[in-house]
Amino acid sequence: MRTRISKLGAFIGAVLTTASMTAVAQVQVMEQPVTLAERNLGGPRLGVTYVVGGGKLADELKRNGFGLLLSQFGWHFEYQVIPEGGGPQFVIQAVPLISGVEYSRIFPTATLAIGVRLPNGIEFGMGPNVLLADKPRTALTIAVGKSIDYGGVSIPINLAVTTNPEGQRVSLIVGYAIRGSARTQW
Repeated sequence: MRTRISKLGAFIGAVLTTASMTAVAQVQVMEQPVTLAERNLGGPRLGVTYVVGGGKLADELKRNGFGLLLSQFGWHFEYQVIPEGGGPQFVIQAVPLISGVEYSRIFPTATLAIGVRLPNGIEFGMGPNVLLADKPRTALTIAVGKSIDYGGVSIPINLAVTTNPEGQRVSLIVGYAIRGSARTQW
């Protein structure tokens, strides 16, 4: 009986020692500051959007003298946070665009996307979209793309699908941004 109690005591002591060492190790890791790079990759964007099918949006565009293929021009505001040691970049983007200049009329759109860009430049994200035609419409935008780094200039190529019950849009958007960098410790 005494042997069992001493073995149980040794086991409990070993578990408590291991647990306390793990807790100390975790506290020590957590106390070190995380160094992150923050970048602003804003720049011009242009592209085309195709309104798919015969939904309410397509009908409204046709009724107002627009075709189903629309030009897009605007500016891309991007804020990204990158861990110092590398890895994925966490990105927030706002993209206001004007559409339809080839029809002698315009209507604005804006997208706010939250996403991730991998070290190889592949990126994906999603967020809300607002289109201001006859009436304001909201939709969900899902985008994928690739950012190509060319001598300090980022050249993004993105394919986006925007959807709501009134219709779907598929957009191809390209542009450029000159990389600026600042370091911050958090």
